[in-house]
Amino acid sequence: MRRTKALATGVLAVLALSACDASVYSLPLPGGPDTGDNPMTIKVEFADVLDLVPQSTVKVNDISVGKVTDIDLEGYQALVTMEVRRDVDLPGNAVAELRQTSLLGEKFVELSAPDEGAIADRLEDGETIPIERAGRNPEVEEVLGALSLLLNGGGVAQLKTITQELNLALDGREDSAKSVLRNLRVFTGQLDENKADIVDAIESLNRLAVAAEKQLPTIDKALEELPSALDSIDRQRDDLVEMLTALNDLSDVAVDVIAQSKDATITSLKRLNPVLTQLAASGDDFTNAFNVFLTYPFVDEVVGRDPQVARNLHMGDYTNLSITLDVDLTSVPTTIPTTLPTEACIPLSQLPQDGPLPDSSRLCQDALDAINDCLAGLRKGDVTACLGLPGSVIAAVCQQAPVPGLCGASGTPTLPLPTPTLPTAPVPSLPTISLPGLPRPAAYDDPPDPRRGPTLGQLSEIYDPALVSLLVPAMVVER
Repeated sequence: MRRTKALATGVLAVLALSACDASVYSLPLPGGPDTGDNPMTIKVEFADVLDLVPQSTVKVNDISVGKVTDIDLEGYQALVTMEVRRDVDLPGNAVAELRQTSLLGEKFVELSAPDEGAIADRLEDGETIPIERAGRNPEVEEVLGALSLLLNGGGVAQLKTITQELNLALDGREDSAKSVLRNLRVFTGQLDENKADIVDAIESLNRLAVAAEKQLPTIDKALEELPSALDSIDRQRDDLVEMLTALNDLSDVAVDVIAQSKDATITSLKRLNPVLTQLAASGDDFTNAFNVFLTYPFVDEVVGRDPQVARNLHMGDYTNLSITLDVDLTSVPTTIPTTLPTEACIPLSQLPQDGPLPDSSRLCQDALDAINDCLAGLRKGDVTACLGLPGSVIAAVCQQAPVPGLCGASGTPTLPLPTPTLPTAPVPSLPTISLPGLPRPAAYDDPPDPRRGPTLGQLSEIYDPALVSLLVPAMVVER
């Protein structure tokens, strides 16, 4: 009666489990290796676990260190969950292998370090060994199946025939066969070394094919127009041949010209080298020099930006200019010519009082000297040098500079000339206009006469004597 109750209880339990869609693998099974009080959980991805079941042993160096707790299917690969002892010393890149205890024994999972490249980090709890580091040994069934395929219609009976034919083919050609094999080995080795380049070439060819496929309509159109283009080229064949012939002749002439002018060209380039070198060394100075090129050696701010400013320059203004003259006096005559022109000239006493002044080429030296003295005195504000000159001379002077006291408002001479009382009579002076930015009085030890201005000696005391003698000759009276 007691046995009947136990059997009924077992049947009911099985029915209950079946109704709840439970698996036998979900029931805790007794046995298995001891994993300690605090085991680690490690997962392994396998492509095929064959008949591996939970509670299978996990070994390290043929020593049981854990057990399989669960086997799940993720996609097309199996995920095996294992419990192993925490004191297992394996690198973080450990490998897993599905092995068998004997020919017909049970399956177990073997954990081990990789043959090469083991890392220093240890395998820790919760890590997963990927499928790249997991594998299995071939099954006995797989080995026997392959052997049966070989023995049953696999060509074993033809091995003798194949061997005989190979012997006949290689008889007397052993050296050639060895050479072929050696070349084949070298060829395969080179292929292996250039594998990356071959792959890149194939990928580039693929990209080219894709690009060509995108341009297929254009290629088709070009192929359609290619016959007409070839016909056009064929019609112009004679012209093309003539053009190429003329080009060949031109190249011969050009080569001859280059060969003959080679030395002259090299010499010219060598002579041009120092010029270009100095031109490059001048830098910005070369371009800045163009600012004063047209007014050299006086820049615009010295001689005036325009004629009005230039007329307003004051005596005593300086240009900060230093000039060195290299004069060749070998061609200067040693004697002063004393012969006068053979053409009759007009002396000062015979100049007309009224009317136009005769041509300067007909004036005698005394007339020219009197006119120059008058002009020099006017520049200094002194009209006494003009007294006694004929009216025609004074009229010509007034046309150039209407001097108050000597010329009228319309530029005509004031006749008769006033007889000034020297030195008490006031002397009229030329109007002056001050130039903005240049009012700088000269510091003379002996101030010049305000009616006459500075003399050449006074200017030489303040400024460079060579510059004064160059810029202001015949404009002042030397003391």
